[in-house]
Amino acid sequence: MKRSAPKSRKKKKVVAKKASAKRRSRKKKKKAGIGKVLVKYLLLFSFFATLGAAGYKYRNEILHYLSFKTNKYARALTKEEREAANFRVSKVVAHHKDKVFGIDVSHYQGKINWRKVKNSKQEFPIHFVFIRATAGYNKKDSQFKRNWRKTKNKGYLRGAYHYYRPDENSIAQADNFIKTVKLKKGDLPPVLDIERIPDRQSMKNLKIGLQRWLDKVEEHYGVKPILYSGQSYYTDFLKKEFKGYKLWIASYSIFEEDIRREWRFWQFTDRGEVEGIEGDVDVNVHNGDLKRLKELLKK
Repeated sequence: MKRSAPKSRKKKKVVAKKASAKRRSRKKKKKAGIGKVLVKYLLLFSFFATLGAAGYKYRNEILHYLSFKTNKYARALTKEEREAANFRVSKVVAHHKDKVFGIDVSHYQGKINWRKVKNSKQEFPIHFVFIRATAGYNKKDSQFKRNWRKTKNKGYLRGAYHYYRPDENSIAQADNFIKTVKLKKGDLPPVLDIERIPDRQSMKNLKIGLQRWLDKVEEHYGVKPILYSGQSYYTDFLKKEFKGYKLWIASYSIFEEDIRREWRFWQFTDRGEVEGIEGDVDVNVHNGDLKRLKELLKK
């Protein structure tokens, strides 16, 4: 009995050491597992924080790219935003040296000094101007008559556009435009501007209304209108039904650097600067030279 007792104690010690080693091993694995989870969450947090910061910094560009931002900026751009806007304009102009540029205006630009505009020395010479004439069934742009007359006097190729309101009668909207705009020989075709999704009607009925407006205006002026919209709006809702129309597409995406072949006009920024115009103005490039642009003019 005395000889066997020590053996029993040794076995207990060995068993105790093995159990202790297993516990330490489990603790180490548990700590290691917790460490991996913490690292994983820290990496995810860092990723989303970086993404959020970038999203906030480029929020306007992202909004323009995903949908189409139509409201004019209520505040002046920061120095950083202005530099970015000017860089974008310079980049697009550099890519389209063989094409012609223009602007589009409305009462948002206030009373424009067209003499200063004509004499301005910005890096893109202005050859054409689209002017908002009407909106909905009864709205007339307060600066249309003046802008229409002044652009003609200054020798610009001019065109008029109608801002379409989805939940209003399409024929009444066409009548509003026809009563307001007297196109003459040498003017650009009328433009239908559609940007909004309807609140009270289906997209199917919206498209029917758009077609009625286009048909009535074409019948009156004897020239096929141009269709204007945001890139994603056109792609998502209009592309299938309105293939036969010349397109004027608005896309402010920082990833878009060249005018697409299917676009006749591209509005690439709403942050242009032109002497004689207070605040920002939309800048457009025509998909061709001046000779090709004149092929569109009313005969």
